[in-house]
Amino acid sequence: MIRSMTGFGRSLLEEDRWNQTWEVRSVNGRYLDIHWRLPLEARPLEAALEKLVRRHAARGRLEISLRLQTRRRTPSIALNEDLADAVLESLASFASSRGEDFVPEYNRLLGLPFLWEDGPQEPDDALARELDRGLSLALEDWNEARAGEARMLEKDLRARILRLEEWTRRIEERAPDVKEERFAAARERLEEILEACGRIPEEGRFLQEMALLSDKLDISEELTRLSIHLDRLRGLLDQGGDVGRKLDFTLQECFREITTCGNKVQDVQVSRLVVDIKNELEKCREQAQNVE
Repeated sequence: MIRSMTGFGRSLLEEDRWNQTWEVRSVNGRYLDIHWRLPLEARPLEAALEKLVRRHAARGRLEISLRLQTRRRTPSIALNEDLADAVLESLASFASSRGEDFVPEYNRLLGLPFLWEDGPQEPDDALARELDRGLSLALEDWNEARAGEARMLEKDLRARILRLEEWTRRIEERAPDVKEERFAAARERLEEILEACGRIPEEGRFLQEMALLSDKLDISEELTRLSIHLDRLRGLLDQGGDVGRKLDFTLQECFREITTCGNKVQDVQVSRLVVDIKNELEKCREQAQNVE
């Protein structure tokens, strides 16, 4: 099954120690481009979380945000004793140099923020596991949304491929008539020119010219390749997976073949069909650019 690159996913988990809300938004993109909006507590886990995302996505621009409400425990702080000793000794030395006694007031140390630091914090493995679970749920919701859009894309592309095949058959049916009409017109024109010059047309010369004209008008190879490419498009849709780039490349090849057909066969009916096919191929490319 194919997947769209456009989608939205969300998850909400409420735990005893924290609440987390994940949101995943994506649009089409040539490569996988991930943009994070994480709180400070989760930023050290970004590399591990990105590995998880890459297991769910291959292409597209993703914006992933997390709202985390943590029920914090009482923070632990510690006095930097070495620095405090250095401060007190310096003050005692200064007082001694002035012939004064120095009696430290320890409560004053509470007002010196540079003497205090956070206590040791061990990485919270439980938080890492819960964030991984929350993001996984959001990515699953996101993939369901992408799959729903992809089903509509696939239905639309298959309908367009059927139209392209029908128009290709009509060109194939019209091509021999165009060739015969061009042969008759060329023969008539050649006979008029030779008669005006007082010469009798030579059958061998005429056949040689018709052979050259036949090569110029022959589009059988182009139509065969176009039919193969259309079959390839249907096969890629059946295959599913990450086929967006393959779809785009195959559609470019279809453009190449139908353009050659239009250049070779100068016929009103065929030209109209060529224009219709090109328009339909362009619409297919617009849809395929949303396929992962």
